[in-house]
Amino acid sequence: MRIRAVVLDMDGLMLDTEPLYKAAWQQASAELGFDLDDQSYSRLIGRPNRDCERELIHHFGSGFPMSRFKARWPELWQSSVKVRGIPTKAGLFAFLSFVEEHALSSAVATSSDGAYTDFSLRSAGIVGRFDAVVTGDQIERGKPAPDIYREAAARLGLDPAECIALEDSDNGVLAASAAGMVTLCVPDLKPPSEAAERAASCVLGSLNEAREWIDAMLANNREAD
Repeated sequence: MRIRAVVLDMDGLMLDTEPLYKAAWQQASAELGFDLDDQSYSRLIGRPNRDCERELIHHFGSGFPMSRFKARWPELWQSSVKVRGIPTKAGLFAFLSFVEEHALSSAVATSSDGAYTDFSLRSAGIVGRFDAVVTGDQIERGKPAPDIYREAAARLGLDPAECIALEDSDNGVLAASAAGMVTLCVPDLKPPSEAAERAASCVLGSLNEAREWIDAMLANNREAD
């Protein structure tokens, strides 16, 4: 089926926000007397906040002060953003221009809540550059379930097989692949798991490489015509 759209994750794929989230969650946990180590945090990447919160309770036990944690980590995250801003991943603006030049539809499929998504896209200067934005609080099941990618395709009026998904996390890759999209993995904080590597069409080093891969695919389609 011909590719007509790209669907992009946000944190870790377009925006270099994962280190900010990681620092905020780990510091908030430490202030409350709990050690959220790197390995434990890695299981949260790419998942909606509600799923991450359930994972923390499972990991730390019912004594984990969730209400205090939920109040504290956004304060730390926002303080960091005020100092650093929202950094973008290398090649993002060239990639978005490439998508527009080739008249491909585009959507965001992010596990972040709507308010954080809007704030992040605005801070990064890319709000309004997508035909649809689907956030983690708008779907019932978060990644690695395929719901958010199926919803993104539906909002674009396309079959998932007509979309290329770009993801950095294991959960995101598994979600997009399960939805039936051609899935490109551009890892961020950690290499893909074996399962994610099998599910992805390919693993690439940057958005620049992803742009070149899609360009070659579109060229092959034109030749087939």
